[in-house]
Amino acid sequence: MKGIGKIASASIISNLPELGYISSKQASALVGVAPINRDSGRYKGHRKIQGGRHQVRTVLYMAMMSAIQSNPVFKETYQRLVAAGKPKKVAIIACIRKMVVILNSMLRDGVLWEAPKVKN
Repeated sequence: MKGIGKIASASIISNLPELGYISSKQASALVGVAPINRDSGRYKGHRKIQGGRHQVRTVLYMAMMSAIQSNPVFKETYQRLVAAGKPKKVAIIACIRKMVVILNSMLRDGVLWEAPKVKN
């Protein structure tokens, strides 16, 4: 996958060996990019990320900075979220969650990254 280099892949393999054997929700929660709600009764709090394995999250943040530039899937997602008014860091974390879900399914199914075809 464009954006995942040697360091990011080594970090994912060593710090997240469960990837490919768990659900997408569990994978995003393990990395710490799943939105956790802060609701109580009628109070609706902000959704925040918390917990998880911060080493993997830090490496994936830097990998996403590269992927936003080179990977058309994440570039389009990031630009769409920013255009919708989301803060840039929130858009990056949402893209990281999407990356974790895709990597989990790739490892589960044993397939390689295949960029979608561009429609003209």
